Amino acid sequence: MKKNNDQFCRLGKVGGQAVLEGVMMKSGDDTCLAVRGEDGVITTRKSKFTSLRKKNKFFNIPVLRGVVNFVEMMMLSMSTLTASAEMLGIDDAEPETKFEKWLTEKLGDKLMAVIMTLATILGVALSIGLFFLIPTYATKGIKYLMGGEMHWALRSAIEGVLKIAIFIGYIAAVSLMKDIRRTFEYHGAEHKCVFCYEKGLELTVENAKGCSRLHPRCGTSFIFVMLFISIFITMFIHIDHTLLRTLVKLLLMPLAIGIGFEFIMFAGKHDNFITRALSAPGLWMQKLTTKEPDDGQLEVAIAALKGAIPAEFPEEAETNETNDTAEDIPSADNIDEGESRE
Repeated sequence: MKKNNDQFCRLGKVGGQAVLEGVMMKSGDDTCLAVRGEDGVITTRKSKFTSLRKKNKFFNIPVLRGVVNFVEMMMLSMSTLTASAEMLGIDDAEPETKFEKWLTEKLGDKLMAVIMTLATILGVALSIGLFFLIPTYATKGIKYLMGGEMHWALRSAIEGVLKIAIFIGYIAAVSLMKDIRRTFEYHGAEHKCVFCYEKGLELTVENAKGCSRLHPRCGTSFIFVMLFISIFITMFIHIDHTLLRTLVKLLLMPLAIGIGFEFIMFAGKHDNFITRALSAPGLWMQKLTTKEPDDGQLEVAIAALKGAIPAEFPEEAETNETNDTAEDIPSADNIDEGESRE
């Protein structure tokens, strides 16, 4: 379908992320986090953030900018998840234990930073274990069963298949959790609203409901593309020592991230047979990471999107003047930034 100039201008302009009972949207330097509280009221929190890629042209070099975006994306995910929990009042839902009170007294305002740092370290350690050590050692075991001989290309292929299997299994498992399923529904709402905006349609619940919940710039697609690229890269690592091989693969991850970012950006703005074919696996995975949202969830996503583009929706900016405001919350694109993903 041929796109008009307005639709081309909207492509890649906005992206987002699903959070606890809400959605964050980002367009340019503007971000807006919308959360529906237990009372049913939608509260928005706006912030501005200028990416390092804009501050210094060096960090906007192709491939390198993908690594910068990935780091900023992680900052965005952590900060918005924390903010959504605060807006829901989750931290105040239960009384503090003696240990929690002790931590608060000792660390004060630094407590959340310490918790987030520990969570990040544990998350990275888990990722290394699941996607690097387990596939590598499992492949080594298969090689042993085959008599100790295995072609380097076959070894890389087996490691890659194991990575993908672990990823799919992990997503399938967590999707069975009630709270995660609701987050996946908000993820679907985010995609539908972004598609609605990119098509030039009026941002209404009815229009958004008719749009697809699968988007080529989604972070799920990015991870899947990155996995395939890493499989190709590891084919050139002819190292038998397990730990050394794992270390080299870790060091090459920024390259896979950078190339994956460039592909996702390109695929999000070009609709042809090649990009559709290469994007297909990631879109299939989104059937797990996104669920059909209800009308209320779409309303939250619409509020977030309008709040992130005040120039186009000035009435929304005026309406939300009384809502919470957050300045300079670290953010990036999406897991899902307007220039790269939803």
